[in-house]
Amino acid sequence: MNAVIDRLRRTTDLIVGEDDLRERLESGRPLRIKYGVDCTAPDLHLGHAVNLWMMRQLQDLGHRVVFLLGDLTTRVGDPTGRSETRPVLTPAQIDANAASFLEQVSLVLRTDPAVFEVRRNSEWYDAMPVAELLSLFAQVTQAQLMSRDMFRDRVAAGREIAVHELVYPVLQGYDSFAMQSDLTIVGSDQLFNEQLGRHFQQRLGASPQAVITTTITPGIDGRAKQSKSLNNYIGLTDSPRDKFGKLMSIPDSLVEPYARVYTELPLETVAALADATGPAARDAKLRLAAAVVTRYHGAGIAKTELDAFRHTFSERSEPDDMPEVVVTGEVVTAFDLLRAARPNDSNSALRRLLQQGAVTINGVRVDDPLAAVELDAGVVLKSGARTWHRITRE
Repeated sequence: MNAVIDRLRRTTDLIVGEDDLRERLESGRPLRIKYGVDCTAPDLHLGHAVNLWMMRQLQDLGHRVVFLLGDLTTRVGDPTGRSETRPVLTPAQIDANAASFLEQVSLVLRTDPAVFEVRRNSEWYDAMPVAELLSLFAQVTQAQLMSRDMFRDRVAAGREIAVHELVYPVLQGYDSFAMQSDLTIVGSDQLFNEQLGRHFQQRLGASPQAVITTTITPGIDGRAKQSKSLNNYIGLTDSPRDKFGKLMSIPDSLVEPYARVYTELPLETVAALADATGPAARDAKLRLAAAVVTRYHGAGIAKTELDAFRHTFSERSEPDDMPEVVVTGEVVTAFDLLRAARPNDSNSALRRLLQQGAVTINGVRVDDPLAAVELDAGVVLKSGARTWHRITRE
């Protein structure tokens, strides 16, 4: 069982209850691995997938991932990492987001019933009498809840904390007891809530779950962690070309941590990539990008993307297969073209591309969002270091 934990340790930050985890692995009994998500709009990226790949390794050994859709707790709202109270979603939004979550996690996790189970925490909370719910609250003190740094920070800043936000960690913690969790693998920002899970399991006569927190890496800009709002992430649903291109844009300092956390390259190879300088640093990024694309899309597609990247960037060529975007009118603004070509990016992200000089139209750099563009035949828009679109008029 040491080999199992050693393999997981490659992307592990902390293990709480490691001795218990070893005993459970040695027992031969399939573990129940808690993977809990709130049903907010999902946009999973490589950072989220670190946890998923660890769970996948355990699934391949016969352990079961219990995918807990927090439909009830979504109505409450997770305060983690937020300075303001989060808006509450409608039941229809929750159901749609839950379906999208399932679709995205299936890119990594096995979903056959032998090793995958889906639960909703409304199963126990909708049927729980108020008296029983109050008894749960009685087992957690105000001091415990206020020990969370995010709550302390809000109080210090003079911001309000709604009572339902204080309750949220209690509900997430009780989930671990209700679903008989043996292990949960989470980001460090969820450690407090999952520690409450251990608290409830011990109070209610069950064995406490082990908690593994995973390594967090910066986004592709080398600064904040991956986030859609910052446009510095690599999405699981990104195309192979986008994954490859984004990885080629990262700072050299990220090659080693990305290769260690996001690939299965031998650690000896990872160490060699970290030492690369000069022209070898570019080759190291090519190796990293190919390894990530191989993991998600297969070796054949990775080779295609490697060849396409070399052809496009080494020979300074435009790609042959750039997607086409159809717009209306004879003259539009540069910002209009960007919005049509990149509908999933925020307005601020599009403006940043222009301000950074990362947008060209027919090879000419454009930084004015209001610059007029005549839609002659064959207009080519390049945005960022790796994205081309051919613009045609409706």
